[in-house]
Amino acid sequence: MTNPTTPTAALEVIRLSVDADGIATLTIDYPGKSMNVIDQAFLDSLDACTARLASDAAIRGAIVISGKAAFVAGADLVTMEENLDRMENDPVDVALEKYGALSRAIRRLEICGKPVVAAINGVAMGGGYELCLGCHRRVMSSAPGVVVGLPEVQVGLLPGGGGTQRLPRMLGIMAAMPWLMEGKSATAEQALKAGLVDEVVAPEELLASAKLWLLSDAARAVQPWDVKGFRLPGGGPTDPRVAPGFVVGNTMTQAATAGNLPAPLAIQSCLYEGTQLPFDKALKVESKYLLDVALRSPVSRSMIRTLFVNKGKAEKGLHRPAGVPAFKCRKLGIIGAGMMGGGIALVAAQRRIEVVLIDRDDASAQRGKGYAVKSLERQVSRGRTTQADADAVLARITPTADYALLADADLVVEAVFEDRAVKADVTRQLDAVLRPDAVVATNTSALPISLLAQASSRPERYIGLHFFSPADRMPLVEVIRGRATSDDTLARALDFVAQLKKTPIVVNDARGFFTSRFIGAFVDDAIGMVAEGIHPALIENCSRQAGMPVGPLAITDELSIDLAVHAGQAQAREFPDDYRPGRSVPVIQRLFELGRLGKKMGQGFYDHDESGKRLWPGLAELYPRKAVQPSAHDLKQRILYVQVLEAARAMEEGVLLDPADGDVGSILGVGFPAWTGGPFCFMDGVGLPAFVAEADRLSDLFGEHLRPPALLREMATQGQTFYGKTARRPAAQAVAA
Repeated sequence: MTNPTTPTAALEVIRLSVDADGIATLTIDYPGKSMNVIDQAFLDSLDACTARLASDAAIRGAIVISGKAAFVAGADLVTMEENLDRMENDPVDVALEKYGALSRAIRRLEICGKPVVAAINGVAMGGGYELCLGCHRRVMSSAPGVVVGLPEVQVGLLPGGGGTQRLPRMLGIMAAMPWLMEGKSATAEQALKAGLVDEVVAPEELLASAKLWLLSDAARAVQPWDVKGFRLPGGGPTDPRVAPGFVVGNTMTQAATAGNLPAPLAIQSCLYEGTQLPFDKALKVESKYLLDVALRSPVSRSMIRTLFVNKGKAEKGLHRPAGVPAFKCRKLGIIGAGMMGGGIALVAAQRRIEVVLIDRDDASAQRGKGYAVKSLERQVSRGRTTQADADAVLARITPTADYALLADADLVVEAVFEDRAVKADVTRQLDAVLRPDAVVATNTSALPISLLAQASSRPERYIGLHFFSPADRMPLVEVIRGRATSDDTLARALDFVAQLKKTPIVVNDARGFFTSRFIGAFVDDAIGMVAEGIHPALIENCSRQAGMPVGPLAITDELSIDLAVHAGQAQAREFPDDYRPGRSVPVIQRLFELGRLGKKMGQGFYDHDESGKRLWPGLAELYPRKAVQPSAHDLKQRILYVQVLEAARAMEEGVLLDPADGDVGSILGVGFPAWTGGPFCFMDGVGLPAFVAEADRLSDLFGEHLRPPALLREMATQGQTFYGKTARRPAAQAVAA
């Protein structure tokens, strides 16, 4: 995939040297960057090297290799996202010229008249691997961690440097399709077996092997698809052996994406159309589809902005207070050895942090360590780690009931029940043993941090860290700053999350924070639809078609009905003055009274057994169905808008500090559809005036909870957006409770 930019001053991104045998080495080593990325400077440097190869008679062939640990990471997506604003009004021919720049540069190298070998000494992804495909041979290092792949579809794009045309001509359409449609990466062994590379050698043999081929009689400077009479391996797209694959592929794509993601369909179109054309025309077809998904659709832009740009900013300390020294946790305490505590213990120990895992007695703490034992056993059995490494991780986890072992802990995560009294008791015990500078982080999904901090004698050292279950696999941590939380404590918490290699978002303190109230708006409204007489199957199916991973009724059954009832009772007890029961409460209470407690009991919204689950027919007797059901379109809109509007309210109330936190948190934390880019990207993609009008229409149909807040009306009137050149500046630039 290319990264269209304006011309830059000459920069030597690729160094060219020629040895005594006439073999040129093109070393990619982008100055001032830790990774090689593709931008205009890269393309200019590649073109200069190609011109030298073509014109210098003394050069017999060339080797392309990286001067860094990785080969090429792909396009500079940060710069690409920034450039989209400037390109929105480009004429189509100008935009096509920009989006085809990488494709043309690789093609010039491919037909320069000299054989070229890609010596893949590190990770080669996206445009980096497309460069390798444009070479006449690919030799890959067997070093651990070296992978190749075309992952563009995962950010709503397609390979635009010739990947959709060279791969099917190398492997055949059917063999190429999964690599393009799924965006998977391949290790050296997998790549060789699949035909993605021609040879795998030890790292120290990489250059020698590449040179050996260039000096041999086998060396050629013409690709198979440039030879007259070339035929696609396995047949073309209309071949009876291949054509059914497009029918099945289209069906599977629609089932998986519900039409929300344009990139997979565009990739199939590239394969179908391009493989029937001469190669250079096929490359132009690919560039056309790249332009469609990158510039003409909001999906890829939103996915790049959130899953790459904003996620990267969060991981680099978007909200970390300036001037606070870097913090590294050496010893971590965890109070509560349930599934959550056990998961946090595992991931911390894997990051070489000493962990003290505490529960009410030694046996309970030991059971908590058992979570790590079972997880590591699975990893060893699947070859993902060695027994020696697993044993080293487990040796770092000390299960105990003795708080005294925390005397030298740097940070403690309290992960006990969502009960203020229990958490307060733990906090007082911690205050008695911890160093004055140690941080206490409570893992809670809803209880206000400032309220919980009242139990501490040092509330400035108290913060919220909301992990998501299972904590060892879920990538997000919601960091909640209480009113008394100091800058130093916030910085240490963010450094700790970075140490765990997780993605943080930072929010201000309020009941429900952001993620819980966001997903809660979806589940509460959806269950409320049952009471309205909307068919449960319509609710579940429309949720999945909108892009939600699981229907709301299925989610509730998985989490259990009694848990939902008890959570509501706890909220009413803890906050008697401002607790307002949601629209779902009467429905949940009714099922609870009937003993339908969810999947664990085999009965909830669904009937569950060994064969699977089916919606309970008795719901129709409890809540008679409307004679006329809402349209699927309106329900999908309602499902998305009720969540997006809750995010807008969180921004209006100052709970969210930045749209990026809401977008990253909604997707990585609670499964909001990735194709939207998150609630704020979604609103920008729709356009604020159109979004407000649609929310008003939905509110007229379904209720005032879908009425847009004043913030959105004001922004729509003033022509503001959440991102880009017309972005509204947040009212609070700094983190403040």
